[in-house]
Amino acid sequence: MTGRVRLPGERYRGPDRPEPKDPAAPLWLSAVLLRIITFFFAAGVVFNHRDEYANATAGWVTVGVMAVWTAVTSVYYLRENNRAVWFMLLDLAICCGAMSMSRIVLTHEQLTELAVPLVPTVWVTAVVAVGAVRAGLTGGTAFGLVVALFNYGVRGYIDTDLTRDLVLLVGIGAVLGLAATTSRQSAERLAKALRVEAATAERERLARTIHDSVLQVLARVGKRGRELGGEAAELAELAGRQEVALRALVAAAPLESTEDGSADLRPRLQVLATDRYQVSVPATPVMVTEAAAGELAYLVQEALHNVDRHAGRGAKAWVLLEDLGDEVVLSIRDDGVGIPSGRIAAAEVEGRMGIARSIRGRVSDLGGTITLETAPNMGTEWEIRVPTAKGAR
Repeated sequence: MTGRVRLPGERYRGPDRPEPKDPAAPLWLSAVLLRIITFFFAAGVVFNHRDEYANATAGWVTVGVMAVWTAVTSVYYLRENNRAVWFMLLDLAICCGAMSMSRIVLTHEQLTELAVPLVPTVWVTAVVAVGAVRAGLTGGTAFGLVVALFNYGVRGYIDTDLTRDLVLLVGIGAVLGLAATTSRQSAERLAKALRVEAATAERERLARTIHDSVLQVLARVGKRGRELGGEAAELAELAGRQEVALRALVAAAPLESTEDGSADLRPRLQVLATDRYQVSVPATPVMVTEAAAGELAYLVQEALHNVDRHAGRGAKAWVLLEDLGDEVVLSIRDDGVGIPSGRIAAAEVEGRMGIARSIRGRVSDLGGTITLETAPNMGTEWEIRVPTAKGAR
């Protein structure tokens, strides 16, 4: 039986549609439990002060609304992929409304002098946790700040105790938000590592299969064709080229982009290797922007096509990639007939703008530079320098 292997953090949703699971699911459960626990504490505080309130009935109504909303949010937040931003803003509004009810429930003396807890007390901290889990550091900090400002507004004054509450609310939101963001990033990195591992294992399996079948056939065709000569020798040459290209293809690393939009340039160049074109790349990843990786691979491919068309029969080419930290250097050199003096300028005058626009223009768009060294019967060498992903940032 065959099938797709599910990665950690995925739930099965159909034959080809695994449903991703939020890595922060334990934090959602914690936020729900925090709301339930703090609700019972708030209800106990109201019960303890029921005979002291200016309007105890309004206090119990507020507790009733809090109970209903606790049940609604508990069900809602525990359902994955159903946590809309508008609902969380509504949650924040209801929590702030419950705090504002304290102006009706508590006496002026309780609000200003006796410092009796507001009706929802610590129940509102749950909405700060919700904002942090949903929107990370920014959401947690913003929700904590809103709740703290409402605390100031309801009390009508500022003192050390209320400022302490502000620090705690904002701090809790920031810490929980950072934890939620970190858990999601860690899960994404793990999933990416597993994808790369699976892709590498699959490429190794294909390489073994190809080596035992296709490559051996191509090698046999090449050997037999050279022995026969004539047209068979031409077929042998084509088979040899395909053998080299196929070996380069299965040896290249899988194409993979990172979260910040950068990509490893090496595999895009390695697949261009043939019996006439040698490609040398570093052993470690050479990270450039995704756009730069595609453009540079295209430029190298075009330069190699020019070798085929203009460098002369049997000309060879060498591609060298170097990583200098803030920039990469890409050299394409051939041993062909070279470009006669004034040929490029003449081509531009005639309206053939391939080198001027296609190559130089693309490199300029990437923020790089390009130089050309050539002479009759001395070959041609292009040197392209573009910023790496780090240099671009």
